[in-house]
Amino acid sequence: MKTLTLRQIEAVRAVMMTGTIAGAAKLLHVSAPGISRLIKHIESGLGIRLFEKQAGLFVPAAEAQAVFDQINEVYLKIEGLDFALDNLRKGRDAELAFGSVPSIAQFMVSRAVVGLRRKYPELFIDLNILKIEETVDYLLLGRGELVAMSYAFEHPLLEFVPLGAGVLVALVPQAHPLARQREVSVHDLVHEPIIGVDPADPYGAIMARPFVEAGLTLNQVIRARFAQTVVSLVRHGLGVTVIDEFSVAGQYMPGLTRIALREQTGIRAYAAVKKGRVLSSFADETIHQLRGVLTHATRNRPWEARHD
Repeated sequence: MKTLTLRQIEAVRAVMMTGTIAGAAKLLHVSAPGISRLIKHIESGLGIRLFEKQAGLFVPAAEAQAVFDQINEVYLKIEGLDFALDNLRKGRDAELAFGSVPSIAQFMVSRAVVGLRRKYPELFIDLNILKIEETVDYLLLGRGELVAMSYAFEHPLLEFVPLGAGVLVALVPQAHPLARQREVSVHDLVHEPIIGVDPADPYGAIMARPFVEAGLTLNQVIRARFAQTVVSLVRHGLGVTVIDEFSVAGQYMPGLTRIALREQTGIRAYAAVKKGRVLSSFADETIHQLRGVLTHATRNRPWEARHD
């Protein structure tokens, strides 16, 4: 025997710590005869005496002191490794930076972060709310690992990982006459004051799509930059809108009514990442959590649950 296995090192150290074969066996949750045979086998294989018996206790033999010093060194390194692994499991001393467009951030990202923190309770999270045009620099300059997006676009240095699919919905003030309907058409909405995002904006173009496909002219009375602003303006009774369901996925939205849109129009969510970048386990978990949240949201649509 030229060296010791980790199991043998563990047995030797257990005897050294407890001073008895029975104590070592209890510490390692094995039988005492098994420990006794293992120690004899180790000493025989190494050709040295590791322990001598004094007053009924096993104490390290003087000539083997250097061996025990090395065993302690090994255990310190193993404990250090265990500590590092525990840090990794909990996210301790680690950081995740990622971004999201506002439409996904309000409800979807917040819920995903809950799951992320549950798995990595000590992970530091740097969440950035980005405009679509800020996404490219954010990823290519390495400021974050991913950005949750409401659409994908062509870029030679980026790739888009699918997260989920949803639909557009109508959003009206709770007191609006249309709020009593289970389903509305863009032909109903086009005669109302419409609040939205500029159709020249990629996100705004998605919101305008059902009107365009129906051959209707979209006359917006108020334009806003972000979905959250649109929602707030509708809540204050200033008009109606068509918006993605991810932006209004809260179970309780006082002052607002979500209505299914007859002209079903899909929208997809993606995680934009730098092409070729190997993501951290934290970023991978974020993508996993986002997929779960989006799936749950599209299976539990509160506006489809009304039967009164």
